Amino acid sequence: MDRFKAAKEAGFDAVEVLFPYDCAAQEMRDQLVWNSLTFVLMNCPPPNATGGPQGFAAVPGLEDRFRRDFDRALRFAHVLKPRHIHIMAGVADGPEAEATFTENLRWAAARAPGQSLTIEPINRHDKPGYFLHDYDTAARVLDAVAAPNLALQFDAYHAHRITGDVPGTWAAHGHRVAHVQIAGFPGRHEPQGGEIDYPAFFARLDAEAYAGWVSAEYAPAAATAEGLCWLR
Repeated sequence: MDRFKAAKEAGFDAVEVLFPYDCAAQEMRDQLVWNSLTFVLMNCPPPNATGGPQGFAAVPGLEDRFRRDFDRALRFAHVLKPRHIHIMAGVADGPEAEATFTENLRWAAARAPGQSLTIEPINRHDKPGYFLHDYDTAARVLDAVAAPNLALQFDAYHAHRITGDVPGTWAAHGHRVAHVQIAGFPGRHEPQGGEIDYPAFFARLDAEAYAGWVSAEYAPAAATAEGLCWLR
Protein backbone atom coordinates (compact mmCIF):
# COMPACT_ATOMS: atom_id res chain seq x y z
CA MET A 1 0.00 0.00 0.00
CA ASP A 2 2.96 2.34 0.51
CA ARG A 3 3.67 2.29 -3.21
CA PHE A 4 0.77 4.61 -4.10
CA LYS A 5 2.19 7.48 -2.05
CA ALA A 6 5.72 6.68 -3.25
CA ALA A 7 4.59 6.85 -6.87
CA LYS A 8 2.95 10.24 -6.34
CA GLU A 9 6.00 11.62 -4.55
CA ALA A 10 8.21 10.40 -7.41
CA GLY A 11 6.22 12.50 -9.87
CA PHE A 12 3.79 10.01 -11.38
CA ASP A 13 0.15 10.86 -12.04
CA ALA A 14 -1.03 7.31 -12.66
CA VAL A 15 -0.17 3.74 -11.73
CA GLU A 16 -0.58 0.18 -12.87
CA VAL A 17 -1.26 -2.59 -10.38
CA LEU A 18 -0.85 -5.65 -12.50
CA PHE A 19 -2.10 -8.14 -9.93
CA PRO A 20 -4.18 -6.41 -7.24
CA TYR A 21 -5.98 -9.52 -6.09
CA ASP A 22 -4.16 -10.13 -2.79
CA CYS A 23 -5.29 -6.81 -1.29
CA ALA A 24 -8.66 -5.35 -0.46
CA ALA A 25 -9.94 -3.46 -3.48
CA GLN A 26 -11.49 -0.66 -1.43
CA GLU A 27 -8.22 -0.05 0.44
CA MET A 28 -6.42 0.35 -2.88
CA ARG A 29 -9.17 2.62 -4.15
CA ASP A 30 -8.74 4.78 -1.05
CA GLN A 31 -5.01 5.08 -1.74
CA LEU A 32 -5.68 6.08 -5.34
CA VAL A 33 -8.08 8.81 -4.23
CA TRP A 34 -5.93 10.08 -1.37
CA ASN A 35 -2.91 10.38 -3.67
CA SER A 36 -4.85 11.77 -6.67
CA LEU A 37 -3.73 8.93 -8.91
CA THR A 38 -5.38 7.53 -12.01
CA PHE A 39 -5.52 3.74 -12.13
CA VAL A 40 -4.42 2.76 -15.61
CA LEU A 41 -4.10 -1.01 -15.87
CA MET A 42 -4.60 -4.36 -14.19
CA ASN A 43 -4.14 -7.88 -15.52
CA CYS A 44 -6.62 -10.70 -15.85
CA PRO A 45 -6.60 -13.40 -14.59
CA PRO A 46 -5.42 -13.45 -10.99
CA PRO A 47 -1.85 -14.74 -11.06
CA ASN A 48 0.09 -17.73 -10.01
CA ALA A 49 3.19 -15.72 -9.20
CA THR A 50 5.25 -18.75 -8.14
CA GLY A 51 5.93 -19.94 -11.67
CA GLY A 52 2.57 -21.39 -12.61
CA PRO A 53 0.46 -20.35 -15.61
CA GLN A 54 -0.41 -16.70 -16.07
CA GLY A 55 -3.40 -16.52 -18.33
CA PHE A 56 -5.86 -18.97 -19.84
CA ALA A 57 -7.69 -17.02 -22.54
CA ALA A 58 -6.07 -18.99 -25.39
CA VAL A 59 -5.94 -22.40 -23.72
CA PRO A 60 -8.45 -24.87 -25.19
CA GLY A 61 -10.50 -26.62 -22.53
CA LEU A 62 -10.08 -23.90 -19.92
CA GLU A 63 -12.85 -21.61 -21.14
CA ASP A 64 -14.84 -21.97 -17.92
CA ARG A 65 -11.80 -21.11 -15.81
CA PHE A 66 -11.05 -18.06 -17.94
CA ARG A 67 -14.61 -16.82 -17.60
CA ARG A 68 -14.69 -17.31 -13.82
CA ASP A 69 -11.38 -15.43 -13.53
CA PHE A 70 -12.62 -12.66 -15.79
CA ASP A 71 -15.70 -12.17 -13.64
CA ARG A 72 -13.46 -11.97 -10.57
CA ALA A 73 -11.35 -9.34 -12.33
CA LEU A 74 -14.52 -7.38 -13.10
CA ARG A 75 -15.48 -7.37 -9.42
CA PHE A 76 -12.12 -5.73 -8.61
CA ALA A 77 -12.45 -3.39 -11.56
CA HIS A 78 -15.86 -2.24 -10.34
CA VAL A 79 -14.11 -0.80 -7.27
CA LEU A 80 -10.72 0.14 -8.70
CA LYS A 81 -11.99 1.61 -12.00
CA PRO A 82 -8.96 0.81 -14.18
CA ARG A 83 -8.66 2.44 -17.57
CA HIS A 84 -7.74 -0.95 -19.07
CA ILE A 85 -7.82 -4.64 -18.20
CA HIS A 86 -5.10 -6.65 -19.93
CA ILE A 87 -6.31 -10.16 -20.78
CA MET A 88 -3.45 -12.67 -20.67
CA ALA A 89 -3.48 -15.42 -23.29
CA GLY A 90 -1.44 -18.07 -21.49
CA VAL A 91 0.67 -20.90 -22.89
CA ALA A 92 -0.81 -22.49 -26.02
CA ASP A 93 -0.20 -22.83 -29.73
CA GLY A 94 -1.88 -23.53 -33.03
CA PRO A 95 -5.21 -22.79 -34.73
CA GLU A 96 -7.34 -24.20 -31.91
CA ALA A 97 -5.66 -21.87 -29.43
CA GLU A 98 -6.28 -18.88 -31.70
CA ALA A 99 -9.93 -19.85 -32.07
CA THR A 100 -10.25 -20.21 -28.28
CA PHE A 101 -8.57 -16.85 -27.71
CA THR A 102 -10.83 -15.15 -30.25
CA GLU A 103 -14.01 -16.60 -28.80
CA ASN A 104 -13.02 -15.82 -25.19
CA LEU A 105 -12.19 -12.24 -26.13
CA ARG A 106 -15.47 -11.89 -27.99
CA TRP A 107 -17.28 -13.13 -24.86
CA ALA A 108 -15.30 -10.83 -22.54
CA ALA A 109 -15.86 -7.74 -24.69
CA ALA A 110 -19.60 -8.40 -24.64
CA ARG A 111 -19.54 -9.19 -20.92
CA ALA A 112 -18.02 -5.81 -20.06
CA PRO A 113 -18.97 -3.44 -22.89
CA GLY A 114 -18.06 -0.34 -20.88
CA GLN A 115 -14.57 -1.57 -19.92
CA SER A 116 -11.52 -1.12 -22.13
CA LEU A 117 -9.72 -4.43 -22.65
CA THR A 118 -6.26 -5.02 -24.13
CA ILE A 119 -4.16 -7.87 -25.46
CA GLU A 120 -0.36 -7.73 -25.51
CA PRO A 121 2.19 -9.66 -27.58
CA ILE A 122 4.81 -10.99 -25.15
CA ASN A 123 8.09 -12.46 -26.35
CA ARG A 124 8.76 -16.14 -25.81
CA HIS A 125 12.25 -15.52 -24.44
CA ASP A 126 10.69 -14.04 -21.30
CA LYS A 127 7.54 -16.20 -21.34
CA PRO A 128 8.28 -19.49 -23.10
CA GLY A 129 5.30 -20.88 -24.96
CA TYR A 130 3.14 -17.78 -24.56
CA PHE A 131 0.46 -17.88 -27.24
CA LEU A 132 0.35 -14.22 -28.25
CA HIS A 133 3.98 -13.68 -29.25
CA ASP A 134 3.69 -11.75 -32.51
CA TYR A 135 1.87 -8.67 -33.77
CA ASP A 136 0.35 -10.18 -36.90
CA THR A 137 -1.55 -12.70 -34.76
CA ALA A 138 -2.70 -9.90 -32.47
CA ALA A 139 -3.97 -7.91 -35.45
CA ARG A 140 -5.77 -10.93 -36.86
CA VAL A 141 -7.48 -11.64 -33.54
CA LEU A 142 -8.48 -8.00 -33.04
CA ASP A 143 -9.99 -7.92 -36.51
CA ALA A 144 -11.87 -11.16 -35.89
CA VAL A 145 -13.32 -9.96 -32.57
CA ALA A 146 -14.01 -6.46 -33.92
CA ALA A 147 -15.09 -5.12 -30.54
CA PRO A 148 -14.85 -1.37 -29.89
CA ASN A 149 -13.63 -1.96 -26.33
CA LEU A 150 -10.75 -4.31 -27.28
CA ALA A 151 -7.38 -2.89 -28.38
CA LEU A 152 -3.66 -3.55 -28.53
CA GLN A 153 -1.24 -3.04 -25.65
CA PHE A 154 2.20 -2.10 -27.02
CA ASP A 155 5.23 -2.83 -24.87
CA ALA A 156 8.28 -1.43 -26.64
CA TYR A 157 10.58 -3.85 -24.84
CA HIS A 158 8.61 -6.84 -26.10
CA ALA A 159 8.30 -5.27 -29.55
CA HIS A 160 12.06 -4.91 -29.80
CA ARG A 161 12.70 -8.48 -28.68
CA ILE A 162 10.04 -9.86 -31.02
CA THR A 163 10.77 -7.81 -34.15
CA GLY A 164 13.98 -5.86 -33.53
CA ASP A 165 12.20 -2.83 -34.98
CA VAL A 166 10.13 -0.70 -32.61
CA PRO A 167 9.49 2.12 -35.14
CA GLY A 168 8.44 -0.29 -37.86
CA THR A 169 6.21 -2.29 -35.54
CA TRP A 170 4.56 0.89 -34.33
CA ALA A 171 4.07 2.07 -37.91
CA ALA A 172 2.26 -1.16 -38.74
CA HIS A 173 0.19 -1.49 -35.57
CA GLY A 174 0.16 1.82 -33.69
CA HIS A 175 -3.35 2.63 -34.89
CA ARG A 176 -4.61 -0.31 -32.83
CA VAL A 177 -2.89 0.73 -29.59
CA ALA A 178 -4.70 1.90 -26.45
CA HIS A 179 -1.83 1.58 -23.97
CA VAL A 180 1.98 1.77 -24.15
CA GLN A 181 4.61 0.32 -21.84
CA ILE A 182 8.36 0.92 -21.89
CA ALA A 183 11.60 -0.58 -20.56
CA GLY A 184 15.23 -0.54 -21.57
CA PHE A 185 16.82 -3.19 -23.76
CA PRO A 186 18.75 -5.27 -23.00
CA GLY A 187 18.15 -5.90 -19.33
CA ARG A 188 14.61 -4.51 -19.01
CA HIS A 189 15.86 -1.74 -16.74
CA GLU A 190 15.34 2.03 -16.98
CA PRO A 191 14.24 3.22 -20.45
CA GLN A 192 17.39 5.12 -21.37
CA GLY A 193 20.42 4.24 -23.44
CA GLY A 194 20.44 0.73 -24.79
CA GLU A 195 19.08 -0.37 -28.16
CA ILE A 196 15.69 1.39 -28.14
CA ASP A 197 15.69 5.06 -29.12
CA TYR A 198 13.10 6.29 -26.65
CA PRO A 199 13.46 10.03 -27.38
CA ALA A 200 12.57 9.27 -31.00
CA PHE A 201 9.74 6.95 -29.95
CA PHE A 202 8.25 9.55 -27.59
CA ALA A 203 8.55 12.22 -30.29
CA ARG A 204 6.62 9.95 -32.63
CA LEU A 205 3.87 9.41 -30.07
CA ASP A 206 3.56 13.17 -29.69
CA ALA A 207 3.59 13.77 -33.44
CA GLU A 208 0.81 11.24 -33.94
CA ALA A 209 -1.18 12.68 -31.02
CA TYR A 210 -1.21 9.41 -29.09
CA ALA A 211 -3.72 10.05 -26.31
CA GLY A 212 -3.13 7.08 -24.01
CA TRP A 213 -0.81 6.53 -21.07
CA VAL A 214 2.83 5.47 -21.26
CA SER A 215 3.72 3.18 -18.35
CA ALA A 216 7.22 2.38 -17.11
CA GLU A 217 7.19 -1.39 -16.68
CA TYR A 218 10.77 -2.27 -15.87
CA ALA A 219 13.00 -3.73 -13.18
CA PRO A 220 15.06 -0.89 -11.65
CA ALA A 221 18.80 -1.43 -11.87
CA ALA A 222 19.06 -0.22 -8.25
CA ALA A 223 16.42 1.51 -6.12
CA THR A 224 13.47 2.89 -8.06
CA ALA A 225 13.97 6.53 -7.01
CA GLU A 226 17.67 6.44 -7.95
CA GLY A 227 16.83 5.53 -11.55
CA LEU A 228 14.17 8.16 -12.27
CA CYS A 229 16.53 10.60 -13.99
CA TRP A 230 15.13 9.32 -17.29
CA LEU A 231 11.72 10.70 -16.29
CA ARG A 232 13.07 14.17 -15.52
